[in-house]
Amino acid sequence: MTDVELLLRELAPQVLAALVRRYGGFDTCEDAVQEALLAASRQWLVAGVPDHPKGWLITTASRRRIELWRSETARQRREESAALAEPPEPEPVSGVDDTLTLLLLCCHPALTRPSQVALTLRAVGGLTTAEIARAFLVPEATIGQRISRAKQKLRGERLTGDDRPERLAAVLQVLYLIFTEGHTASSGDALSRVDLTTEAIRLVRQLRAELPDDGEVTGLLALMLLTEARRPARADATGALVPLAEQDRTRWNRTFIDEGVALITKALATAPVGPYQLQAAIAAVHDEAATAGETGWAEILTLYDLLRVVAPGPMVTLNRVVAFAQVHGPEAGLAELGEAATDSALARHHRVDAIRAHLLELSGDAAGARAAYLAAARRTLSLPEQAYLQSRAANLTT
Repeated sequence: MTDVELLLRELAPQVLAALVRRYGGFDTCEDAVQEALLAASRQWLVAGVPDHPKGWLITTASRRRIELWRSETARQRREESAALAEPPEPEPVSGVDDTLTLLLLCCHPALTRPSQVALTLRAVGGLTTAEIARAFLVPEATIGQRISRAKQKLRGERLTGDDRPERLAAVLQVLYLIFTEGHTASSGDALSRVDLTTEAIRLVRQLRAELPDDGEVTGLLALMLLTEARRPARADATGALVPLAEQDRTRWNRTFIDEGVALITKALATAPVGPYQLQAAIAAVHDEAATAGETGWAEILTLYDLLRVVAPGPMVTLNRVVAFAQVHGPEAGLAELGEAATDSALARHHRVDAIRAHLLELSGDAAGARAAYLAAARRTLSLPEQAYLQSRAANLTT
């Protein structure tokens, strides 16, 4: 990707946000922005990037938006003989970055979560429909339909900051979902998708630039950095999954770890504690341990106990079982897992079987562990996870 292409990807959501705030009409504004970006990609490579590229794009897109408005108005006049008012000429370019407000619009409560994710990646992340479809392993037409329906629901919506507090939680969840899907792909032959994790981190950085004092925004950024830091060691040379305890920690990204630890340390000291901060604190304990044996499991268990109060959920429960077993032993962990598995939300989830297999293996029940590993392998759609679980089962037969 060229420097011009990178600049256009960075500026695109800011320009779209400026137009939607000014004119409303998400769909028409996006069309105008796309044409401005196309014009810029052609002209800037020849004439060079202008002194004020964002202003150039906003002005060009605004003019195209007005042309589209006039064309539509003329059509309506011909069909309905209705006289409509002229739109305003482009206003002076504002220095305000509306990226956050555009994120809030993409996470409108009227949209489903899959539509929020798709629209955020398209409008704010700058990914094409084909790129989003490849990332989530669904047909391009499906993503196109989600985005189209989302834009139809947002027709006429303008950008305001009136409902920021209510929608910010949805924004954080959508960005976390994007990162999570990138970190461990839910299906397919790829263990992770770096394009999604990179984009999620970039967007949260932008969000934190606008909300530097929000503890949960900072916590989410720290969590992503501390998790992404381990990615280089999560797979071996063949692409096979390497569990956390067996990873080569010298391959972890120390720059990300140092930044993540600094962020979460400051957030916990200055802001009300929230779930993303607690998850980041757990990730920090893992990342700061020089070896797997030096991991502070008692501290991690305490953090999970807090997280279970602040933000209870099935995955929190499962992860806490792992920490509980590390502190109190595999048999105690199996008892906790048995209770957790009664949650209907965890019914047939492959991680229940995977954790059961691991604890049975630690307790010396090789036959039970093998059966549980194979059950987990059958239930996951991730091919790298399937291969890892099957290999663990095979190792118990030798």
